[in-house]
Amino acid sequence: MRAGRHEWAVALPLPLLALLSGCGGIQTIGGREGRDAALINDLFTLFCIVTGIFFAAIMAFLFAAYWRRRGWRADRMAEEDERLAAPSRGGALRVGMFLWTGAVVGGLMGLAVASFFTDRGLAHPNSDNKPVVSIELTGNQWWWDAKYHFHDPSKDFRTANELHIPLGAATYIVLKANDVIHSFWVPNLAGKQDLIPGHLNDIVLVPTRAGHYRGQCAEYCGLQHAHMALDIVVDTPADYQRWVARQQQTAPPPADPQARAGYVYFMNKQCSACHTIAGTPAGGQVAPDLTHVASRATIAAGTLPNTVGSMHAWVADPQGVKPGNNMPYIGLNADELHAVVAYLETLK
Repeated sequence: MRAGRHEWAVALPLPLLALLSGCGGIQTIGGREGRDAALINDLFTLFCIVTGIFFAAIMAFLFAAYWRRRGWRADRMAEEDERLAAPSRGGALRVGMFLWTGAVVGGLMGLAVASFFTDRGLAHPNSDNKPVVSIELTGNQWWWDAKYHFHDPSKDFRTANELHIPLGAATYIVLKANDVIHSFWVPNLAGKQDLIPGHLNDIVLVPTRAGHYRGQCAEYCGLQHAHMALDIVVDTPADYQRWVARQQQTAPPPADPQARAGYVYFMNKQCSACHTIAGTPAGGQVAPDLTHVASRATIAAGTLPNTVGSMHAWVADPQGVKPGNNMPYIGLNADELHAVVAYLETLK
């Protein structure tokens, strides 16, 4: 019987190891792909080690006391308590209490000092990491509007729901909100920062590894809060410059007859009143900029992968895909729908 219990005690925690499969990927609190994320992760690891040591020590003392007194009768326990309370034992107990208290206080002080220096590092980035990219990021229900600013304002451009930033350089992001409180969180790169209506916050990202990472609004902001994601692509400096050059270009006129028809439908329907497509009459400012929408990894703020099928589903029935969002039902027939999607697919 005891052997069976021992086997169960060993086997029971094994299914919990499956949870470790979630400790990785493009959105994980264990990521160290950014300067701030590494600082936060180091502090978290230190806290786990120190508190784990104290927990293990306390549990060891408890189990030792239990096993030592297991099976004792009441009179035997009373004798042992009297022996420990004897004056000759008082000095040893006091020394033990002082040592244990000192260890606890010392550990807590060490964690406090580590927290101070971590907070200082997060609040005062290294002077070697002076921002080279400036982005104004605005949270809306339920999508992200990004404006890239340069020394020459004529080079500025807008994009939506996807940011590209250069590897090894500091990116300065000003955070704003148009409606309710949102929260910017890309755990692989940095900690959280709130976006508050009428108030400006900021965050500096210093990525240390190229890759594709996922951000998420981390403050409940309404019905589609879970579908307010943000793609972050960390490019090499050369790839970043090429991406910027493409984003600064206006949309070319469509060459395909079906795409040209879609262009006409897009401009004549209410689409152009909400969306901007640089180089065209469409200049709406209340919805995502679509100038290069076909080049993005997802649509509807991470709700769907950016495929032709997903684009058809989104344009045909935006409320069916993402209920409560501000994009209305347009009422396109099949030919108009295919044409509009064909046009949007040219916007790369």
